[in-house]
Amino acid sequence: MKGGPGALRETAFAKINLALHVRERLPDGYHRIETLFAFCKDGDTLEAAPADDISLTIDGAFADGLSAGEDNLVIQAATQLQAASSLASGAAMRLTKALPVASGIGGGSADAAAALRLLARLWNIPRDSPVIGEIASSLGADVPACFLSETCRGDGKGDRLAPLSSDNLRECPVLLVNPGFAVPTGPVFAGWDGADRGSLALSEPLKWDPAWRNDLMDPAKTVAPAIGDVLAALEACPGAVFTRMSGSGATCFALFDTVGECDTAAETLIAEHADWWTMRSLLR
Repeated sequence: MKGGPGALRETAFAKINLALHVRERLPDGYHRIETLFAFCKDGDTLEAAPADDISLTIDGAFADGLSAGEDNLVIQAATQLQAASSLASGAAMRLTKALPVASGIGGGSADAAAALRLLARLWNIPRDSPVIGEIASSLGADVPACFLSETCRGDGKGDRLAPLSSDNLRECPVLLVNPGFAVPTGPVFAGWDGADRGSLALSEPLKWDPAWRNDLMDPAKTVAPAIGDVLAALEACPGAVFTRMSGSGATCFALFDTVGECDTAAETLIAEHADWWTMRSLLR
């Protein structure tokens, strides 16, 4: 299907949490958070072409072990959108996985969101259709933010969104680094110590603030100590102006003032840690 007649393409933009303040554990087992989402220009790639049925194939560096069946969020997004829109037409989809799985940078949520954007185009459904928002919310707490794929504040479970002006962050060089393994979200949240360390304060114009925290970093480092090594390596990179872990890990990131400093940092870390995954990008 790749590049075939009628095929459309969409990027599943990598998500980073510039801040992730955990405020309390809710009775339903979720946590009330205050987070600042930002998105890279790069990520996974999803293609779709008209077809009689809905199908998915997966390739790319991180395709191994991923199901293309009904448990895949891309398939769930497609089947729900097809049913809610009473469509007879389907889509043949191909997902190219460039981002590591279960790594705190969107993953399946970004892929599902890209599927909703892509199929809305393919099936001529208005992007602002309420049904798309309902499906996005049903698929996971991060899917609405990933559907937007713009800098925004997230409250509640991270799904109450407030878009923010991001002129000071747009085109900012960013280096993402993962130590090479997945970290399950559940144990990291379960390891949070329950201490409310304060609300997320944002100012206009928006610019990175050293007061922004990720309250999941310590429990994530308990689950996967190598996260501490990645953070230390990023913090030691000349030109790194802001360094944090994204989501519940294990991917960490650093923002830089210049592309040259970001490139140099990436080349250094690649040479010193050949088993670490790295991606250079720019913020959207």
